[in-house]
Parts: sequence; C-alpha cells; structure tokens
Amino acid sequence: MLMLQLLGKLGCVTDQQFEDVLNKINQEVDRRRRLAVTSAERAALIKDVYQPLHPHIYHLQESYLAPKFKQIVEFCHSSGASQEGVFDLLEEEAAPRVYRFSVFEKSFCEDLLEELEHFEQSSAPKGRPNTMNHYGILLNELGFDEGFITPLREQYLHPLTSLLYPDCGGRCLDSHKAFVVKYDMNEDLDLSYHYDNAEVTLNVSLGKDFTEGNLYFGDMRQVPLSETECSEVEHRVTEGLLHRGQHMHGALPISSGQRWNLIIWMRASQERNNVCPMCNRRPTLVEGEGFADGFTKHSAPLLSAFY
Repeated sequence: MLMLQLLGKLGCVTDQQFEDVLNKINQEVDRRRRLAVTSAERAALIKDVYQPLHPHIYHLQESYLAPKFKQIVEFCHSSGASQEGVFDLLEEEAAPRVYRFSVFEKSFCEDLLEELEHFEQSSAPKGRPNTMNHYGILLNELGFDEGFITPLREQYLHPLTSLLYPDCGGRCLDSHKAFVVKYDMNEDLDLSYHYDNAEVTLNVSLGKDFTEGNLYFGDMRQVPLSETECSEVEHRVTEGLLHRGQHMHGALPISSGQRWNLIIWMRASQERNNVCPMCNRRPTLVEGEGFADGFTKHSAPLLSAFY
C-alpha cells in the first residue's frame, strides 16, 4: 500500500504505468541477486582473453605514490601518531571532515588511464560500477584487488582512517569495493546528490583534461535537505578526497573534456553487521563472492592502526 501511494505521488496513475514500474523493480531485484555470479563469470573471462597494456601497474609500488601521501602515512605509523598531528600535515578541510591530499604521481595516473582505455577498447566483457554511473570499470574484475587495492587500503589508507574516522569504522576497515567512473561530453556529465555504500570513501581524480565538474558536499544523510548547505570542492588531478561514506555529495557537470575518477568504498563489517548503512536496519545476510557488500557472518576484531 505504501509503495502504491509513493508511486502515485511520482506520477503513476494508470494500471499500465504501475505494471511497467513493478516490472522494472522486479528486473532490478533479479539483477542484484545475480550480481556475484555474473561478476565472477566476467572476471574469469577477462583473465582469459584480456592482455594488459601495462602489467606492472597491477601491483602497488611505493614509487606510484605522491611524496606528501607517503609522509602522512609514515607519521600515522609512528609511535607519536595523533589526530592533531595528522591534521597539521593535511591541507585545510575541503568541507567538514573532508580531507584533500595528493595520492599518486601524475605518471602513474597517466599509465593507469592508458590501461583503462585499452581495456575499454578491448572485446573483454565489462561490468559497470553501480546504477548511478553508467560508464566505468569494476577494478576487482580487471584484477586490481589483490595486488593493488588491498595493500593500498591495508598498508596506507587504514592507518590514516584510524586517526581521522575512529567514530565511523575507520579503525576496523576490512573490505572494499573499488571502481573507476568516467565523465564525458557524450556520456555521463555529472552525478546526482547521494551517499555511498561505505564507511569511508577515497575519491581520486586521475585525469584527463576537463573543465568544471567540481564536487559538492552537504551534510550527513540523516540531516534534512532543507537544513543543509553545500560546499563546492575543486578536485585536481592526482588528488584524493577522503570522506565519510554517509556524507551526502555529488558531482557538478563537466563543460568540456573527459574526466576519470578512482573510487574506493572502504567498509567495516564491525559497523555494518549491526546496521546496514543503506537502509538503517539490521541486515539479513546472503552468502556472496569475495568481499561482496562488506558484511560478515561474524564481526572482525578491531584492527590495529599499524602494520
């Protein structure tokens, strides 16, 4: 009954309109139930048929990382690490509790973009990141998880999030979903206001040449939109924006060129096993492949901030 009332407010008035919408909902439910299987099938096929252009970038090397980022992480590993100390090393907040810093060297971003474009032009199957981004690549299917994203999260990002976000799972991040999104004048131009299926998110601008397209941040999703003021944030190539997953945000349209972003949704089973961050209810779990959506049958113990 509640769904029918909501659909009515959105303009569904005829039986045919209701039937069309319900069919689309059922198709989406079925697609999501099959996500793990179809993703695993694509990953296996990609491994068989795709020849990487730059095989070396699939394994994280310190030389790929920006000196400032390495300095920040080194401090976070030190015996004297503190939240106040890391604040001194970071730039002024781009928005409340949104931190901006260079993550990668520009040469690495260029190599990664060449690899992604090479994959896009290949005959290998492609899975798209989510229902909001129609153009992009799931990095676990391409083979980046084990050698690149996991060590980046565990060895470099986790010490930092432990100090910056101890109140929202930053000390116990134990899985992730990583993908790239693409904005182009003939494809997606922008991204609507939303929150992420993550406890902490890192969003890195990889390139290429583009104009406009700044990000904007509002408040946490629990705050009514009528009480929210948004802050516009410039996103420069090689730089990452680190923020809480439940922090509402979006991307303004680009006005020229093409833009690629690396997104890492970092998740803490200790947090989400109690309350799903998407619906605010205790989750009912279904077994999945790999990290799935970051839930676990048993909560992981609190992780050390240091490795």
